[in-house]
Amino acid sequence: MHSPSTTAARKGARRNGTPSPWAMFFQGFLKHPVMVGSVIPSSNKLIRKMLAPVDWQATKLFVEYGPGVGTFCQAILDRLGPDAHYIAIDTNADFIGYLRDTIHDPRFFAVQGSAADVDKIIAEHGHENADYVLSGLPFSTLPPGIGDRIAMKTAQVLRTGGAFLVYQFSPKVKDFLDPEFERIDHDMEWWNIPPAQLYWAWKD
Repeated sequence: MHSPSTTAARKGARRNGTPSPWAMFFQGFLKHPVMVGSVIPSSNKLIRKMLAPVDWQATKLFVEYGPGVGTFCQAILDRLGPDAHYIAIDTNADFIGYLRDTIHDPRFFAVQGSAADVDKIIAEHGHENADYVLSGLPFSTLPPGIGDRIAMKTAQVLRTGGAFLVYQFSPKVKDFLDPEFERIDHDMEWWNIPPAQLYWAWKD
């Protein structure tokens, strides 16, 4: 169920001339194709499958890299506990501005920055560790060294028992996960456009 404040904010934003999520996503892809990675937002089936292993009752901090126009945001907020926090990190100022304008939830924080600085960002919000980190960043097209740093920093900030949830269109992302995580579960979501590789990298 959508929270009244979030739903009203989204409807009001559209009445006031804010572009639709699809328009924003397409605009972001055209401006930053290397960082966005796809011209079409993720499907509902992908979202449900990706979030299925999360232990929401034990989640106090959920972090997302590359939230874009918030394709996962409402699904995460619907599942998140009332005293938990959700930090969404994106380098794209347009996306961050859009999320701040359309999602009005005290648990949600949209931060313009790099996933490679996740340790500093969560510390600034009063947290030492994250329970889960979600990423749709296109690791294989990131600048050299950035993907490795993001994987390393993510492994460092995750609590024991937490997981790095990654959805990609290329299986090469596993090359970045393998050095940092011993246990990695894998699946596919064929109904997504394009079909997506799903990984759950656990910090045991």
